[in-house]
Amino acid sequence: MKKEVAIVTGASSGFGLLTSLQLAKHGFCVIATMRNTENQSQLLYEAEQIGIKDNILIQQLDVTCSKSIQALQQNLLELNRIDVLVNNAGYASGGFAEEIPIEEYRRQFDTNVFGVIAVTQSVLPFMRTQRKGKIINISSISGQIGFPGLAPYVASKHALEGWSECLRLEVKPFGIDVVLVEPGSFHTNIWSTGKHIAEKSLRQDSPYFHSMKRIESYLESGQSSFGDPIEVARKVADIAKQKRPTLRYPIGKGIRTTLFLKHLIPWKRWERLFLSRLQ
Repeated sequence: MKKEVAIVTGASSGFGLLTSLQLAKHGFCVIATMRNTENQSQLLYEAEQIGIKDNILIQQLDVTCSKSIQALQQNLLELNRIDVLVNNAGYASGGFAEEIPIEEYRRQFDTNVFGVIAVTQSVLPFMRTQRKGKIINISSISGQIGFPGLAPYVASKHALEGWSECLRLEVKPFGIDVVLVEPGSFHTNIWSTGKHIAEKSLRQDSPYFHSMKRIESYLESGQSSFGDPIEVARKVADIAKQKRPTLRYPIGKGIRTTLFLKHLIPWKRWERLFLSRLQ
């Protein structure tokens, strides 16, 4: 395999689909993985329209299934190289912390954290042997900023950020870069899988009912300012080609200012400002 090889998880839609296309346009052989390969049609159609279908290989991958990850690793042995891993697969669940079953927290971490770890462990031997590679983890502004009503998702992204910091320091001596891409609000379907989790907090007998409704209204009112996910895909492709990428890449309208304020002002003031927006 002479072409650089990139793996993208969760490639059937959203950031994953667009990132696969962007990397293929940059000349990568893209192993576009998805839990259900029946959902490959949109990706392949768009790739064919722009003449890059031959640069994309579809691979079944459930990041929560060890057998599925082992099958991916066996296929990589045939290619004998992996230059870029984009850990994108994930979903978001919401609701108020008290009312979310502990099983849902486990499911959220199983995909958003343990899935990333398992897939990364499967490709690191290739990258260490090559003494080069990039691991790009799709995080979120939620990896640095908490938000009421989204505890499982926010907690999983905080965990991902901490793990990625550790991993970057561990594998940098082997020529491997670990990168976090931190999108703000973009038009994707990430909430569609876990949205039902908020149902208990939306019942009128819930002590969090009014708070949850205010949060829903706040999120819906801001949709007009959500970014185009192609911006994130282009950023990932740009990072994949960089020689010395840094650790964090916040992206989205107002994200850098928000993060700057979060780390600058005292918590009590931040808390007042944050909660006032949800009144």
